[in-house]
Amino acid sequence: MNRPFDITVTDHLLSTTRAVRKRLDLDRPVEREVLTECLRLAIQAPTGGNRQGWHWVVVTDVGKRAGLAELYRSGGEAYFRAMARHADTVTEQQARVMESARHLLDVIDRVPVLVIPCIEGRISDVTMAPGFFGSIHPAIWSFQLALRSRGLGSAWTTFHLAHERAAAELLGIPYDEVTQAALLPVAYTIGTDFRPAARRPIEEITHWDSWTGAPS
Repeated sequence: MNRPFDITVTDHLLSTTRAVRKRLDLDRPVEREVLTECLRLAIQAPTGGNRQGWHWVVVTDVGKRAGLAELYRSGGEAYFRAMARHADTVTEQQARVMESARHLLDVIDRVPVLVIPCIEGRISDVTMAPGFFGSIHPAIWSFQLALRSRGLGSAWTTFHLAHERAAAELLGIPYDEVTQAALLPVAYTIGTDFRPAARRPIEEITHWDSWTGAPS
């Protein structure tokens, strides 16, 4: 079989790009050139109607990072209060993720770079959401893969979106014309030895031709 890529490298990148929170290096600066390289790769991602309505707000200013951190923590604390009401149903794995998310909540202002991916427009019809966000989500993931390949990590977060308008005012984003899709803390990672995560067997979640189709 003629393969155009070294799939050993490609598969390793795809299977070991984790949401990194605890292993972000809070003290090492991130070069603007590296961020630009990763963003240039990100915008090769597909987008609905090829409209290419992406924008990326890269925040390195200490004061603005602190302002975003305040909004992020407010949204995060509301989430943790809600989750506390269902503590008896939280699995061990979910508890680990929540503990990691709590750590990021505590240090978010110290992460050297905060990136807010945005897309032009706003939606009021929920049926339009899949196509609308489908025009920015592939680019976000491409950005995260590019970061991983260069020794940096990130995590897809949304806590600050509870205060999206306030974040728009802080950063000069035209709220009525542009939607913020996420907030990515970006830093070099402490070590690069990330491994594939435990997942359900693909045979259990693959359906051939119908929901009740024979497992693979």
